[in-house]
Amino acid sequence: MADIYGYIRVSSRNQNEDRQMVTFQEMSIQAENIFMDKQSGKDFDRPSYKRMVRRMKKDDLLYVKSIDRLGRNYEEILEQWRILTKEKGIDIVVLDMPLLDTRRGKDLMGTFLSDIVLQVLSFVAENERANIRQRQAEGIAAAKARGVCFGRPPGPLPDNFQEVLKLWKAEQITGTAAAKMCDMPLSTFRYRAEAYQRAR
Repeated sequence: MADIYGYIRVSSRNQNEDRQMVTFQEMSIQAENIFMDKQSGKDFDRPSYKRMVRRMKKDDLLYVKSIDRLGRNYEEILEQWRILTKEKGIDIVVLDMPLLDTRRGKDLMGTFLSDIVLQVLSFVAENERANIRQRQAEGIAAAKARGVCFGRPPGPLPDNFQEVLKLWKAEQITGTAAAKMCDMPLSTFRYRAEAYQRAR
């Protein structure tokens, strides 16, 4: 007898999976057949997903809320879709996209249309992931340009820093000697010296 499964994925541990969970509960999918991963959709190396696929057998049915919940890597989504539908003989239904329902249109035209829709949506999902990365990079660059500091705040300067800096600027000691006197690596000394002078 065929079993019905639901697959949930959220990108991080603090994202909420309730919307996807409620949808599957309302469909009366048994709790033990709902699998969830809290990690990125960049690949399919996810423990719950792998466990679910091992359990599934021919003619079982898999529901996902949207194609990006399945994954975000264009080529890997297509590959997993092929493995599930062609190799394992499982039906897949993407709830947010009724055209992606392998139970209907089993003829050549239905399969063709389903494959086209899947390829377009997979591309859109991956493209959106690339856009998010680009926006994050632009946001970080803009914040740095405004003087926002990322990472751990620097520790306090040693008591002798000002005196050592004067000696170093007057070329009375080398950078290596100055760094040693301040008990810090040379690169850190130079960075802190530059920041100190900028702040004055």
